Amino acid sequence: MKNLISINTCGLILLNFIASTALAITAEERGYEIGSIVDQRDMGWVDSMSDMKMTLTNQQGEKSIRSLRVQSMEDNAKGNGDKSLIVFEEPYDVKGTAFLSYSRTITPDEQWLYLPALKRVKRISSSNKSGPFMGSQFAYEDLTSFDVEKYNYKYLRNETIDNRETFVVDTYPKYEYSGYTHQVVWIDSERYIPLKIEYYDRKNSLLKTLKFYQYEKYMNKYWRAHEQSMENHQNGKTTLLSWGEFKFKNDFDKKDFNRSNLKRIKY
Repeated sequence: MKNLISINTCGLILLNFIASTALAITAEERGYEIGSIVDQRDMGWVDSMSDMKMTLTNQQGEKSIRSLRVQSMEDNAKGNGDKSLIVFEEPYDVKGTAFLSYSRTITPDEQWLYLPALKRVKRISSSNKSGPFMGSQFAYEDLTSFDVEKYNYKYLRNETIDNRETFVVDTYPKYEYSGYTHQVVWIDSERYIPLKIEYYDRKNSLLKTLKFYQYEKYMNKYWRAHEQSMENHQNGKTTLLSWGEFKFKNDFDKKDFNRSNLKRIKY
């Protein structure tokens, strides 16, 4: 009987080990799983439009404010992400400047900038997307839509920030010309939306921190932050984006995001 009990005990231990091993996933798999849920929960909004204020603050605390109009549209074709258009309306020195972005999942995003003073459309090269966008602390590569396939992932830990439980996930851009080695993202574990992102430069030093505030829920499903604050720790400058109400399902068409129309945009 003693031998039988020993055999049964060993068998039970082995079965428990096999079961726990089968259920266990790696930190990379867990990170990808979290990223996939973030991506999936923000699908189906079709298109959106909002006004935005961009406040630039330098090291001395001096501020300059710009008024913009932003419109976006989902593109469900394979390999594509969202299309977005940003038009500057004030002040006079940037009025009429327009930025068009076609987000891709794996291949490099396509981006163009229309400069009214030069009356020409400038394509943003693949190797230059780490540069600053219009004097702000946002890089061109920060202005594309999130797609789970753009990154590799590693789950780090759970952590509470601003009284919210979050997953902390390290993300590694697959884009070879990215200005970042990795980004650490705090994701609300209930709503699956980002609350904070730390950006690390090519020397693996902390470069910037982006924080999201004043989230509102639209169409009983889609969360949008009405304030985004990007702080550059290396030059002491900040950029605050303040969004107005988001309007969804505006019947935008692909032609509304056509590069050839950039010179004819109304503002």
